[in-house]
Amino acid sequence: MNATLQESIGIAGTGRVAQALGRLLRERGEPVVAVAGRSPGRTAQAAEFIGAAAVSPRQLHEHAGRILIAVSDTAVAGVAHTLAYSGWRQGVALHTCGSRGPEILEPLRRVGLACGALHPLQTVVSPEAGVNALPGSTFAVCGDPDAVAWGERIVKLLGGTALHVAPKAMPLYHAAAVMASNYMAGLIDAAAILMKAAGIDEKTALDALGPLIYAGVANALALGPEKALTGPIERGDAATVRHHLPSLASVPPSVAGLYRSAGLHVLEVARRRGLAEDKAREIEMLLRGD
Repeated sequence: MNATLQESIGIAGTGRVAQALGRLLRERGEPVVAVAGRSPGRTAQAAEFIGAAAVSPRQLHEHAGRILIAVSDTAVAGVAHTLAYSGWRQGVALHTCGSRGPEILEPLRRVGLACGALHPLQTVVSPEAGVNALPGSTFAVCGDPDAVAWGERIVKLLGGTALHVAPKAMPLYHAAAVMASNYMAGLIDAAAILMKAAGIDEKTALDALGPLIYAGVANALALGPEKALTGPIERGDAATVRHHLPSLASVPPSVAGLYRSAGLHVLEVARRRGLAEDKAREIEMLLRGD
């Protein structure tokens, strides 16, 4: 493999993260030369956004020596298999799946590539939003030494922070990311549903809840969840919790269940903070429905 080909970067994937990372790397002077995807139309659009050539997955090895696989989590293994049997024999491969380590790229490792993971700890709702959001973010990095070195280079180029995670711990790391981002959206939706049940429309509810949400998140991040915790469970106020529960019969079971299950964990935080055990047990019995 000649030096130019060895340094060239190919992107496998045409989604939001693939486009955002490809565009950002190219803007920072990295040789992103080709984009590959299953759909010719989507591949052409992604290639135009990034500023690279559109090729088929089986052609990618002809253009690049480094491959960034940015596809859905369920598609990574299949893409790795396709690339491995298309002619790759050396180079470096990184995937952006947060729940898996380098083991999912084993077909590529067997044909001689150094393999690893580079997962952006950031939400990307569109390619354009990703271009704005990814710089300065934290990225989980793991894998073979050459793959980790390339991952760290990408993180440095983006002005981000590399978070080194053991490959076997990637599922726990990713579960934390899911709870911090996706579950937060679910919690806010549940709160809006409760507001709607109280006669308040969604937009008005979200506008009203916004300052409370922002303040709660800011306090939890600045002080730590334990010190930032407030509310009836933190106070040991079983009477308020008891008053809430009957009203939950009028909302979807998923919302009522979330109130109870989230409350049980909040109770554990309150216990760590020093809530008296007799008060904690009374609230626990209420939340469990005993």
